[in-house]
Amino acid sequence: MSSVSKDFALAPLYLKKNEERRLRAGHLWVFSNEVDTQRTPLTAFEPGQPVIIAASNGKPLGSGYVNPHSLICARLVSRDSTMLLNSSLLVHRVNVALSMRERVYQRPYYRLVYGESDGLPGLVVDRFGEVLVVQITTAGMERVRDDIIAALEKVIRPQAIVLRNDNSIRTMEGLECYVAAALGTLPEQLEVEENGIRFEAPLAGGQKTGWYYDHRQSRDRLRQYVRGARVLDVFSYVGAWGVQAGAAGAAGVVCVDSSQAALDQAAANAARNGIDDRLHTEHGDAFDVLRRLHDERQRFDVIVLDPPAFIKRRKDAKAGLEAYHRLNQLAIRLLSRDGILVSASCSFHLPRTELQKLLLQAARHLDRHVVVLEQGGLGPDHPVHPAIPETDYLKTFFTRLLPA
Repeated sequence: MSSVSKDFALAPLYLKKNEERRLRAGHLWVFSNEVDTQRTPLTAFEPGQPVIIAASNGKPLGSGYVNPHSLICARLVSRDSTMLLNSSLLVHRVNVALSMRERVYQRPYYRLVYGESDGLPGLVVDRFGEVLVVQITTAGMERVRDDIIAALEKVIRPQAIVLRNDNSIRTMEGLECYVAAALGTLPEQLEVEENGIRFEAPLAGGQKTGWYYDHRQSRDRLRQYVRGARVLDVFSYVGAWGVQAGAAGAAGVVCVDSSQAALDQAAANAARNGIDDRLHTEHGDAFDVLRRLHDERQRFDVIVLDPPAFIKRRKDAKAGLEAYHRLNQLAIRLLSRDGILVSASCSFHLPRTELQKLLLQAARHLDRHVVVLEQGGLGPDHPVHPAIPETDYLKTFFTRLLPA
């Protein structure tokens, strides 16, 4: 049996026989049970160490990096085994990602780098004008952090680069969590422009990178349904859905969130766009607020449900499904006779078909007739990798609810 050529600069990571089929079919991940640990013990590698990933017959599949402490123990970076994860490759991949964003978006507000889909597994970069917010989630990317910063400086020339490295995935990778400015100063607020509406979002105390660009297209579609309507925005965060609804002509908007700081920011964003007289806030647990609004016999023409992921892991599926069902049922009870329900899920483990089925069940339980008007998902700044279904996590249904 042949082996990886000694000419290769990196250590090899051998896979078991036939375990290269997923990589050859387009995937980028290697799981620990696919590695031939007799030939290449995982304990021999350092977290983030660059490697050549090789089939059992010794043929190189490409270059990547390894983390012996992670279930996804290696990630493929290039199918050219001579192309390594270095400053040159980073500059090239960022330029390629930027070219598509600039083709689609007129203003510099978007997800600039979306991990595997942009050929940079373990790296997410959101752009807020002259500020870049970076999330590094793997040991391999953490190892080239300085090269990432240099590549972003070279390609974008921003005023500030912020490392928002404080998510739970880093803990699973054995990495420390922190938030720091890698270039410039750490801003308290991020300026965002989306669908022509201007916002400010918190950075250090905000969620994710401070903003959710993934719903941009669905929020734009919402506009055609809200003119003259009373709108309820549940899990509103800083008002991305609600403020855009108000700017599109909604008669009134109520934002619901468990964070008073987020609601204060939503109110400030409403004032920034001249609709503060039409936007009101309700602080509290979403389920409790929906029940109270029903007890008060309030009704809404349009309701937006954009909850956090109720199903983060497969084992959460049963409880998560119950939560989605209960949430949508509570919302339907608040809809007017000819109401619009926009129901979203960012849970990868909740298939689109399952959410649609759930909406039907919730509507029928309340003796309502439901039809799907349109569906939404990720935009072009969140390109889906067809071999990695995890990159296609978002689903949104625009539905009409009528009396049965």
